[in-house]
Amino acid sequence: MKKIFLFFVGIVVFFGILSLRAEENESAYLFTYFTGNGEDGLHLAVSTDGLKWTPLQNGKSFLKSEIGKDKIMRDPSICQGPDGTFHMVWTASWTCKEIGYANSKDLIHWSEQKAIPVMVHEPTTRNTWAPEVFYDQKSETFYIFWVSTIPEKFPETKSSSEDDYNHRMYYTTTKDFENFMPTQLYFDPGHNVIDAFLAKEDDKYLLFYKDETLKPEPKKNIVLAVGDSPAGPFTSPRVISHDNWVEGPAAIKMDGKWIVYYDCYAKGHYGAVESSDLKTWTDITDKLNFPKNARHGTVFQVKSEILEDLMNKIRR
Repeated sequence: MKKIFLFFVGIVVFFGILSLRAEENESAYLFTYFTGNGEDGLHLAVSTDGLKWTPLQNGKSFLKSEIGKDKIMRDPSICQGPDGTFHMVWTASWTCKEIGYANSKDLIHWSEQKAIPVMVHEPTTRNTWAPEVFYDQKSETFYIFWVSTIPEKFPETKSSSEDDYNHRMYYTTTKDFENFMPTQLYFDPGHNVIDAFLAKEDDKYLLFYKDETLKPEPKKNIVLAVGDSPAGPFTSPRVISHDNWVEGPAAIKMDGKWIVYYDCYAKGHYGAVESSDLKTWTDITDKLNFPKNARHGTVFQVKSEILEDLMNKIRR
């Protein structure tokens, strides 16, 4: 009888030892995040149930930013391409017109970092924040989207947020991270918007984002809109968070239910909601255990052999 291959990995964390056991074909979940203002770069946490998240490498950074005038690595977003390569984008500066990019086969060793000049064609752009990367299997294309404020655009919502930021979402696409299509407007919901995360459910694309409106009435909540393609248009927005003053949504489907995590930045912890139908959302914040000081991360699934290799390299 063929034996089922099991592996055991143990990692030392601040509060003890986390043991992970998985069958060969099972998966685990990784969460990217940053701490502070992003000065020390990429952090990773692991979970097998989506609720208890344990920081890897004793909470130490995996990679620091070497680009951008501020050399920060905020809002790190990772997705895995069809060849197994992990692609990461991040906010590289408070005021630049570029986003950071690097790739890795094992999440330990990273390529040379480079700045992707996504907004240099708009000379008055104030910022290029919170990029996300999404791979669309149908078109075999990577979508990269982010938010920027271009002061002269969308005057109808000018002064609707702090410091006159008036964000809209923009995007580009690429097949190889060497050649990029011209930047286009991605999503304009008619208000200040930030922090998008794209996922797929059957033939629909789910866009989770933050309503960044502060004035005349604060919103600061997480919204879900639905589209027929990764480029939209996205319609039927509905608020899904049970808290305001939250940001950085990240979504994944586990055991038939969608979980959407978000950074409760005003309270200093992570929160989440879950749903089995994308309509009724239940607050599960009290079930979560996240690394201390985790900020604006994204979640993705990895196969057990990827996790095993990662853990073995960390222990060396």
